[in-house]
Amino acid sequence: MTQRVALATVMDRLAIDAVITGYAVVVDDGAWADYGALFTPDGRADYRGAGGVEGPAAEVARWLEETMRLFPVRQHLIVNRRIDLEDLGGYTGDRAEVRADYLNPMCLARQAASGSDGSPPGRPGTTTPDFVTGGRYTFALDRAEAGWLIRTVTVHEKWRRAP
Repeated sequence: MTQRVALATVMDRLAIDAVITGYAVVVDDGAWADYGALFTPDGRADYRGAGGVEGPAAEVARWLEETMRLFPVRQHLIVNRRIDLEDLGGYTGDRAEVRADYLNPMCLARQAASGSDGSPPGRPGTTTPDFVTGGRYTFALDRAEAGWLIRTVTVHEKWRRAP
């Protein structure tokens, strides 16, 4: 592998990592108009492994927007990212797969609004999570003219609890 190929591989890994981080930020911030921009035109999301829906990214974004109203305070922590780039004889290709673990604490709307855990009302950052889930995401990404985009994302929930 030449230095040029090694540098391109590092740049691809950084760009893919930025897409995965962008995914978490969009979901946590409720930026549903931006959700679809992370996906290829035929991109799909599958949340069935966590009790949700599966379908085209635009449809899933609408479902998430409705569902996540219950949890206005949420924080996806996506860790242990394993990025596998397609190998074309020592050169990176135009496809990648990412497996990454997640931890997702969320607070119900009533708690975030009222401060029912003893925190001041309107201070959602100081509430105690009502719901915590953990598992693994599997992302398939394609290189596009504008950069890396998600072709599919699948959620594999491993556990959940309500403290």
